[in-house]
Amino acid sequence: MKKIFKLSHPKIKVARLAESVRRDVRRYIKRERKKELPEGSDFWDFDCKFGPTAEEAKVIHVAEIGTCISEAEASQLEQFYIEILAKPAHRTKKPKPELARNDPEPAS
Repeated sequence: MKKIFKLSHPKIKVARLAESVRRDVRRYIKRERKKELPEGSDFWDFDCKFGPTAEEAKVIHVAEIGTCISEAEASQLEQFYIEILAKPAHRTKKPKPELARNDPEPAS
C-alpha cells in the first residue's frame, strides 16, 4: 500500500477522517497477514514509511503507524503519505537481557 491520505474535507471532521485512515490501515495489514506464507517463512513483516509527502517519508515500525496518524492529525496536516509493504520473514530469538545482580557489595 502506497497512498496519500487527505485530512481535509468540507463536510467530514478531521477526527473522523483520521479514524477512517486507521481502519483502512488495520484492514490492509490484517488482509496481508492472512495470505499464505512462502516456504521457510514464519510471519509477514512490514516495511513502513510515513511523512507529509512521499519524498519526506521516514522509515517507521508498523506499531508506530497509529501514533504517526495522531501526530499528523494534531499538527493539522492537510495530507500525509503512508507506505506499507509486506515481506515474508523468519523469527529470531530475542536476546536475553542481563539481569541486574542483587548481590550486596563486599564490605571492606
